[in-house]
Amino acid sequence: MSRITTPATISDAPEASQPLLKGVEKMLGSAPNMFRLIGNSSATLEGYLGLNGALQKGKISAATRERIALAVANTNGCDYCNSAHTFLAKTFAKLDEAELAANRAGSSSDAKAHAAVAFAVKVATNRGQVSADDISSVKAAGYSDAEVVEIVAHVALNVLTNYINEVFKTDIDFPVVELAEAA
Repeated sequence: MSRITTPATISDAPEASQPLLKGVEKMLGSAPNMFRLIGNSSATLEGYLGLNGALQKGKISAATRERIALAVANTNGCDYCNSAHTFLAKTFAKLDEAELAANRAGSSSDAKAHAAVAFAVKVATNRGQVSADDISSVKAAGYSDAEVVEIVAHVALNVLTNYINEVFKTDIDFPVVELAEAA
């Protein structure tokens, strides 16, 4: 059970969050628990949605964004995000079970995506303290400077939701998926 109130409906959320939650509902078909919980602070919800929306316009593909989200969720032990991004990766990015398992373990069967996922895990695990060689490796796989910046931003965005969901123990409203075994 969530440690703070999760508004039961959009109309139960603070007034300033309601239009933002209606936008989420339009995009996803519902306003999942995480969004309604974050909506307790309209400023936080607006900030999250703003960064998420901006990054969707970036160069990193939707499939690789989901791969990064799964790797970071498993790195941080976030059940909610692991379950949500498994659903999103299957439904929208069309990733198969083998790829999802690899992503949860910080890898990918696609060489270029593997470089992004492995770099994202290093950023998350080392709290940003990566080496010049780590950056060179991800760039050698074909990522531009802009894309490397986006990978770091995706890590930060996912750390935000991982922490919110773990701090408040958001009730999982997606098919529950167990976290990957630690490597």
